[in-house]
Amino acid sequence: MILLSSIIQTFEADFLAAYRSRLLPSQRQALAAMKQCRTSHSPVMLAQCDGCEKRLLIPHSCGHRHCPHCQQHESQQWLERQLKKQVPATYFLLTFTLPAELRALAWQQQRELYALMTRCSWETVKTFTQNDPQLQGHAGAISVLHTHSRRLDYHPHIHLVMPAAAIDPEKRLWRTKRRNKDHRQQQVGYLFNHKALAKVFRAKLLEGIRQAGLALPARYPETWVVDVKSVGSGDKALVYLGRYLYKGVIQEKDILACRDGQVTFRFQDSKTKKRQTRTLPGAQFLWLILQHVLPKGFRRARNFGFLHPNSKRMLTLLQYLLGLHPVKTLAGLRNRPAILCPCCGGAMRILKTRIPSPLASGRPAPSG
Repeated sequence: MILLSSIIQTFEADFLAAYRSRLLPSQRQALAAMKQCRTSHSPVMLAQCDGCEKRLLIPHSCGHRHCPHCQQHESQQWLERQLKKQVPATYFLLTFTLPAELRALAWQQQRELYALMTRCSWETVKTFTQNDPQLQGHAGAISVLHTHSRRLDYHPHIHLVMPAAAIDPEKRLWRTKRRNKDHRQQQVGYLFNHKALAKVFRAKLLEGIRQAGLALPARYPETWVVDVKSVGSGDKALVYLGRYLYKGVIQEKDILACRDGQVTFRFQDSKTKKRQTRTLPGAQFLWLILQHVLPKGFRRARNFGFLHPNSKRMLTLLQYLLGLHPVKTLAGLRNRPAILCPCCGGAMRILKTRIPSPLASGRPAPSG
């Protein structure tokens, strides 16, 4: 497997020569962190086996949320938290896409535009849920911002995973979308009209941009794109969103080759569902990765409505009354995988962390 850290070390000089003036502070920090991730120059931690008392120096991961080599445990924790909020309803995946004409503005004003996209997409579905004849209540949704296409080009869009259900707090009612008259259809296949969603989202976002005092481009399309797709119980949709939540936009197993100054990676075409490859100069590949680093402190994922953490007690009561026990096979969040001793296979205990690397500092390693 080709590590991203090795690609950075190989092409960093060429990359900085070409893109230094375009780098944001958050992207510089990500580049420096991922360059040293689990390499001989990264800090190390001292671990000792409880059985044979062998000691090892283990390189630290960088812990950066955009590093494909880190955050596996954090991604699993997030996924399990979402699965524990499941309710008895058909789930839908809604995708709100920013038109190409507004992407330059989004790039220049990332924090403002990303926050507006998140807020306006939620306000749109909240309004539709309140006005829907079958729901007429408060909605709940899980929102995740993605800035990349399958080819890793800049393509900001918001994914919303939401159940076709609502809570009426005044009448204390739980309402769900009813199935179609076709009894052969086991799940609800319709939530809201995607064209109507797109019109409302467009109006809300444009008004938000104007209120923020930002200049709109001279031309932008009248028709925007919102996709609505039924995803059953929502498990697979959440797994898909969790894949890119903490681990960057590419998995290292998808980097196929790094030679002759070129990097080749694979991706799945969104239309044909077939695997394709893309080959780029090393510096351009690094820019493709780093342009998706979010501003410092910006939250990619958020929970709204009755799926918000503040509604935990109400959601627990609702699950109890409806006889639902989500992910009952999981007693709790999984512990971080133990470090195993290479000699006896026993669990190792961390004695000290953030020790400067012996290779980087020139000091001898701690003796056993």
